Amino acid sequence: MRDFQSLSEREILALAISQEEEDERIYADFAEGLRESFPASAAIFEGMQKEESGHRRRLMELYREKFGDHIPLIRRQDVRGFVTRRPVWLVRPLGLDTVRNQASAMEVETRRFYERAAARTRDPGIRQLLDDLALEERHHEYRAGELGEQKLKGEIRAREDEANRRLFVLQIVQPGLAGLMDGSVSTLAPVFAAALATHRTYDAFLVGLAASLGAGISMGFAEALSDDGSLTGRGHPWIRGVICGLMTTLGGIGHTLPFLIPDFRAAMSAAIAVVIAELGAITWVRHRYMETPPLSAALQVGLGGALVFLTGIVIGSS
Repeated sequence: MRDFQSLSEREILALAISQEEEDERIYADFAEGLRESFPASAAIFEGMQKEESGHRRRLMELYREKFGDHIPLIRRQDVRGFVTRRPVWLVRPLGLDTVRNQASAMEVETRRFYERAAARTRDPGIRQLLDDLALEERHHEYRAGELGEQKLKGEIRAREDEANRRLFVLQIVQPGLAGLMDGSVSTLAPVFAAALATHRTYDAFLVGLAASLGAGISMGFAEALSDDGSLTGRGHPWIRGVICGLMTTLGGIGHTLPFLIPDFRAAMSAAIAVVIAELGAITWVRHRYMETPPLSAALQVGLGGALVFLTGIVIGSS
């Protein structure tokens, strides 16, 4: 790996060409990845791809004029100082906000590269082009804004925002909510049954811990193996599985931790309070993201929780 300060003018131009080609491909990947769900935003990145193609063409013309036809392959990862980028093909599905943030970071990095490169070159022609490209990159964000105003007006922007929200619900909220509901509700019976049967809070804690972890592992694998997300748009299966498993464990651990309190009555009171808070949180999420009427969500969640809770009470008291 080379230091940027050690590069010659020839190597700086070769690096700039390689970087513009990489950025061009990244914007093309952005456009392709967003095309199905966010067609207007895809058009924005197609416009940015064309701009990067124009930059690369100007750099290549100048390079051939100064140094001939052979352009050595010098990549950004061969030079110290560049930010490591996660390959776009590993980021699936593409999130609208993630893509816009990454594009903004790319523009800033490329501008700084041209500013530093221009300061190190002595050839007037090379310096002029690098200065021009730095200025164009500085205005690239404004150009993206102009493209956004052209392509994302009124109803189109509203539709894309709604599509982005639907993807968030499908890929994050649904598996998380399923896990939280399962962890909060399914572990009620064994935890409270163990507490009432033994009147030993630590025994109840161990039962709740085992039930929470076991349910988290089971739900995580079940979600990850349910579908690969290619047809449903639900995102990467293992990401969903991790989210579902963690939320399942969290839902069970919440009302398990109070049983670390040695006093039985205090532990039971705290655990019941946590259960009420958990069911309230589930109700809010269902209303906020699943558009379930608040009363209906409260009745559904409350009824299920009450039945499981009573099951634990009856079994523990028998």
